[in-house]
Amino acid sequence: MPPRLQTLEVSVRLGTTLALDGVSFSPHVGWTAIVGPNGAGKSTLLRTLAGLQGPDSGAATLNARVLADWPARERGAMVAWLGQQAEASGELTVREVVHLGRLPHLGLFTVPGADDEAAVDLAMEATECSAWQQRRLHELSGGERQRVLLARALAVMAPVLLLDEPTTHLDPPHQVALVRLLQQQARAGRVVVSVLHDLSLALMADRLVVMQGGRICAEGSRDDAAVHEAFVDVFGGAIRIERVGERWITVPQLETT
Repeated sequence: MPPRLQTLEVSVRLGTTLALDGVSFSPHVGWTAIVGPNGAGKSTLLRTLAGLQGPDSGAATLNARVLADWPARERGAMVAWLGQQAEASGELTVREVVHLGRLPHLGLFTVPGADDEAAVDLAMEATECSAWQQRRLHELSGGERQRVLLARALAVMAPVLLLDEPTTHLDPPHQVALVRLLQQQARAGRVVVSVLHDLSLALMADRLVVMQGGRICAEGSRDDAAVHEAFVDVFGGAIRIERVGERWITVPQLETT
């Protein structure tokens, strides 16, 4: 069974801003996309699920145990994270950066074994960065670097994958490749949660969470009409959702009424 990750009536205040206001959320197996306008609380919710942001009230738990009570390595082996401002030394090679994803399993001083090398190879293959694995991070373009950092998260081989704006710097072919990758991870039985500003890509997830003002306004299947209505509403009617073939897309609502 996959681990159960959840927030229970969580509120988070960042300075004078109430970033989360009593949010209860437990992601399902599959791919869930969190959407909403700027300042809706999307990234704060994801950071809280990752154990990187402590709640001011309520609780964030993993298998019914408060996240803060988990040893960092144990939590890191179960919940992989890619943040908006992911950091890694520019002097490390691509392969060395991806190897960092194995730290929760190895610690700092254990020599990687065959299983670790295989996990790194699979992660780089999945993100199409194997061909330049000996290049250093500072030599890469923004999109190439993003693919390496995504590979680092995949190399953890965690049952939960949390991604904050994973399409940053990616060109359209690699955005499509990322969507396929997330769908593959979901089909493999993982819990995948991503914050996305590309709304049409978000509509390819299995489930959607719509946020505004630090609260969840709607949650459900990507085909759920009530979720679509909330989706359009939180963006002030600036978009509409249309069906094209087997998928949904967002279209700018340019006509005035």
